[in-house]
Amino acid sequence: MKEKTIDYILRATWMQVQKMYNEEAGKKESTMATGFALISIDPEEGTPSTALGPKMGMEATSLSRTLKNMEEKGLIERRPNPADGRSVLICLTPFGREMRDYSKQVVLRFDEAVQEAVSEEKLQTFKQVANTILDLIHSKKIYPQEKISQ
Repeated sequence: MKEKTIDYILRATWMQVQKMYNEEAGKKESTMATGFALISIDPEEGTPSTALGPKMGMEATSLSRTLKNMEEKGLIERRPNPADGRSVLICLTPFGREMRDYSKQVVLRFDEAVQEAVSEEKLQTFKQVANTILDLIHSKKIYPQEKISQ
């Protein structure tokens, strides 16, 4: 059998994690994206809508759709940002806080299950490898930007 590429392993693993999270979220008639958004919103102060996209690594269109669905389900409400009149704070409703706690427990259970099955040494190695991959990508060392000559 041919050896699988690092890319394949990352994608296949993430797709299964995503599927698992969506199945868990589905038990509460929700989605992984909604759960991730709930966890990303400050439960006390709210989070400026402009900060939420970069925090989650989501495109504006996908985030807008997710926030609209969350608002329709009564998970969040939009309030004027007192620190910046041009932006809006995304705040959790009591139901949103309840669902945030559920989402957080789902993520923590996943972490616990992995920690129970994998040694601390292997987890540290995994984290080091993942961070190295992120560094390679962020520093553009894999596909350097070529200057366009005019």
